[in-house]
Amino acid sequence: MSWRKSHFARAPREDQLDSELRLHIEGLTAENIAAGMSPEEARRQAMLAFGGREQIKEDLRDVYRIGILETTLANLRSAFRFFRKSPSFSLAIVFTLALGIGANSAVFSAIDAILLRPLPFPNGDQLMQLEETYPQIAMPSTFVAPVRLEEWNRMNSTFQAISGYYVENGSETSGALPERITRAWVAPRFLQVWGISPALGRDFSSAESSFGGPLAILISDRLWRRRFGADPNAIGRTLRVDGASFPIIGILPASFFFADRDVDVWAVVPANAPYTQNRAATWYAAIGRLKPGVTLNDARANLAAVQSQLGAAYPETDARLAVGILPLKEITVSGSRKSLWILYGAVSVLLLIACTNIVTLLLARASRRQQEIAVRFSLGAPRFALVAQLVTEVFVLALAGAVLGLFFAKAASGIFRALAADLPRVDEIHLDSRIVLYSLFSSVVVTLLCGIIPTLRGTRRNLAASLSHNSRTQVSGRHFLQWLLVGVQVALAVTLLAGAGLLFRSFQALGRVSPGFDSSHILTFHLSASWAETADPKVLSKRIAHTVDSLAALPGVESVATAGNLPGVPAKFQTEVQLPDAPFDPTQKIVTESRFVSPTYFATMRILLFEGEPCREGSGSTFQAVVNRTFANTYLPSSPAVGHHVLLAGDLFKMGASPITAIVGDARETGINHQPVPTIYFCSSAPVPDPNYLVRTRAEPMAMAETIRRHLHEIEPARSAFNFLSLDDHLSNAFAENRLRTILLAFFASTAIALAGVGLYGTLSYSVTTRRREVALRLALGADRNRIVQHFLLRALSVCAAGCVAGFLLAIASSRLLATMLYGVSPSDATTFAAVFAAVLIFAILASLAPAIRAAQVEPMQVLREE
Repeated sequence: MSWRKSHFARAPREDQLDSELRLHIEGLTAENIAAGMSPEEARRQAMLAFGGREQIKEDLRDVYRIGILETTLANLRSAFRFFRKSPSFSLAIVFTLALGIGANSAVFSAIDAILLRPLPFPNGDQLMQLEETYPQIAMPSTFVAPVRLEEWNRMNSTFQAISGYYVENGSETSGALPERITRAWVAPRFLQVWGISPALGRDFSSAESSFGGPLAILISDRLWRRRFGADPNAIGRTLRVDGASFPIIGILPASFFFADRDVDVWAVVPANAPYTQNRAATWYAAIGRLKPGVTLNDARANLAAVQSQLGAAYPETDARLAVGILPLKEITVSGSRKSLWILYGAVSVLLLIACTNIVTLLLARASRRQQEIAVRFSLGAPRFALVAQLVTEVFVLALAGAVLGLFFAKAASGIFRALAADLPRVDEIHLDSRIVLYSLFSSVVVTLLCGIIPTLRGTRRNLAASLSHNSRTQVSGRHFLQWLLVGVQVALAVTLLAGAGLLFRSFQALGRVSPGFDSSHILTFHLSASWAETADPKVLSKRIAHTVDSLAALPGVESVATAGNLPGVPAKFQTEVQLPDAPFDPTQKIVTESRFVSPTYFATMRILLFEGEPCREGSGSTFQAVVNRTFANTYLPSSPAVGHHVLLAGDLFKMGASPITAIVGDARETGINHQPVPTIYFCSSAPVPDPNYLVRTRAEPMAMAETIRRHLHEIEPARSAFNFLSLDDHLSNAFAENRLRTILLAFFASTAIALAGVGLYGTLSYSVTTRRREVALRLALGADRNRIVQHFLLRALSVCAAGCVAGFLLAIASSRLLATMLYGVSPSDATTFAAVFAAVLIFAILASLAPAIRAAQVEPMQVLREE
């Protein structure tokens, strides 16, 4: 066995080592017997001379290990020598892989942070969100009443603890000017449920969690560093929020990612306070931590039994209630799951295109190295040795691409966070050891995808054919495999282009939609307020009405309104209502969207009034109602809607029957991408203590922001105004995820078609190079040069056309993934497919023209003389 063969031999098995040692010992024993020793003495002397069996076997294993190591090092040195000889070729592959692996790793880092990792809390999968639901009627799930939350916590047997919170924006007045601060009011056991402890200080004491006890707050690490410069002596100092001084008792750790990332202050609500005993007052977003080993179904069954007991004890308020339980992670990330997986699928296709492109390049390179490989075969090199060397070269290229791709991924992750700031858990996206391992794994996969076919094809034991193929007297073959790979690249690129085109046309269609209101020149903002103000609705309404009237008198302001939800920004609040004085089938449910708006809302938003009179502020718990035309046409088609009354099913909120005073035009309240639905507007300027303020300005909205801010400080010196933004910007931000999908998919598709173009150019160039003699012979025999150009162009275009057809079939097959994300465009839109087909053919012509022209410009006599 030659030196090279010995180093590529398989590792010896244990039985092989034993057999070899036995042969050596038997040989020494025979020599000793021939020298006159007895068989027993001869074997004993042979054993002594040979030494320890296990030591010898270990020495043999070391020889094998050293051989493998030396061979690997030799292959690495050979790979680096090859890179130095062909730097442009190597750099092209490295940068192609860096782009593919980097983009793939960046998207995977987002999927890993948002979808795959558990919530960033101890045993985060145990965290559940609990809601009050009404199964018998179509009503949205609600928050949980404090008294009911305490009963659930006390009576259940499947949760370690149940707590809750609600969030409000207050004014912190410790400084020279009021500063907006987001505060969470929490139920007892709050930190226990989240599974954390303060980084400094302590949790709320039992006295602080009881009615009449001392005030106390926990603050975020962010506020501690910003306001107190990370001073440990901040414990015990006070913050003045909404007129009350709160001593700081603890600093929460920086790793505490609360559900509302804007919250900087946490204060406890006493569970035994008189104002927490109202069973109809629902405050809390309830969070529970399951006991170890308890399943979701166990928890649902247990709390259903608990609520059944409460329904029997309090039939008026609890009999119709049920408990909804969902994993907190599912609620947090479910809305983004489909978009992220689509992006991951797209970027994986891009990586596959990059690999296919590289396979094409490696096949061409392998053809050029046939003589080298044939010579090595003739010198006795085993095929395994050549395969190992070539695969090592590909692996080093892939590894270099993966390392460079990590830098691309780091930059891409920053861009991803900027484009998708509203995605859940987006601030948890970062590169860590998991992403590094993923990139390394990608490099191994790329090595297998890119290296095996060219390596096996290039190391076939056909020496004569290899040498003759290298001869310049040989007319080239058809390069079927290379052209097939080009077709695959085009097909995959067309699939991405079709998806990007559909999303782009959907965006265009959204831009042409009339929302039913005028969003231009509308400035929106919030004014800090406390939920405690809802204890006196009349005072709250008077305060908000005064603010609205005061702002309306400012120069440059046309009108001012308030609304619980911003028009056109996706948000649904479906409720079931009844029409008590209308001839309506009682078995048919009337489900509508409900909105709470001020009387000036329709004039400010320029929503058309078709019938009746503008609404007026209600008195007490009764609100006037305005319905849109879709509601009137759907539920009251044969009688005038004005004059009827609407009543929330079951009158859960004790609002009473509201008279319908007007019919207005259809506005796309639930989102620009949704058709108008039956909607009821309840006329109340104070649906919440902190509604959205809508100011119609004569100039650019943001130009009025500072003027309005100063005026608000004059009339409400203890409150802070914040979140100034034009309504148009809100509408744009509402579709940030759609925009992210479109931008990234368009980038991936553009890169894919560029790579396909490079593959087409490289394959055609290689074909032209290997067919120079054939072309020269044709020209010498009188062939027209234009026909030569046409021949090569038609070859390239036929492959691209076949790839387009395959790509369209793939796009149609995967269209259901995009169907729910499109507006005004069919998943099989002919216009989009035609545009993609035309673009690909134009791109193919541009990529093929230069090699085709170069083929026609060869000088026949010069080529034949070279041969």
